[in-house]
Amino acid sequence: MTTRPIRRTRWRAARACALGLLAGAGLSGCIVAPLVGGMAESARRTGSTSVPAQYRGLQGKSFAVVVVADRSVQADFPGIVGTLMERMTARLADPANGVGASHYVPATQTLPFLNNDPAWMAWEPSRLMAELGVERLIHVELIEYRVREPGNPYQWNGLGWGTVTVFEADSSNPDFEVFRREVRVQFPDSEGQGVHGVSGPLVASALVKRFVDRATWLFYDHKEPNVITY
Repeated sequence: MTTRPIRRTRWRAARACALGLLAGAGLSGCIVAPLVGGMAESARRTGSTSVPAQYRGLQGKSFAVVVVADRSVQADFPGIVGTLMERMTARLADPANGVGASHYVPATQTLPFLNNDPAWMAWEPSRLMAELGVERLIHVELIEYRVREPGNPYQWNGLGWGTVTVFEADSSNPDFEVFRREVRVQFPDSEGQGVHGVSGPLVASALVKRFVDRATWLFYDHKEPNVITY
């Protein structure tokens, strides 16, 4: 049977390690395993993972980002629509991110255009793309955005929840979505954060950043920290 030699080998290794510790020698050999394990865990926590894009249809195409939100959300956060539209457009237009779009409509043009003609809400996506002069429409619906738990003004419980949908002007049916994903982010990461420990602007800013990250990461290859919390 093979069990006896295996037990002897393990016992001898343990005995050698113990004797080395007593003699003041062989210390490094005895701590190699936990040291390597600790280094591996440290590398995991400080490292990142490459994540591929989920939609690559912006390559060589023009695009515009349109954000809509419920009236109640806009009443509590009047600038949230414009902020998301501006930051998402800028992120996707940044050459460093490798989206590869040929052209885009800046949020400074898209937002006034939409505000000046509220009837656009009833338009089909194909007409909106034609009016904006783009081949791709990224439509973001912000379903919920809050910094506190409803009914509890004493603790932060931020939530940003919405959908990201893409329409293609050159598809067989430009009014039919070709891509759709849900985005949901929270802040703070732990429960029980009182309003005196963290400021409201910090919660709102963190939610915006996290939502923009998750919404735009769908369109380009990127790296995410291994210990990312959102």
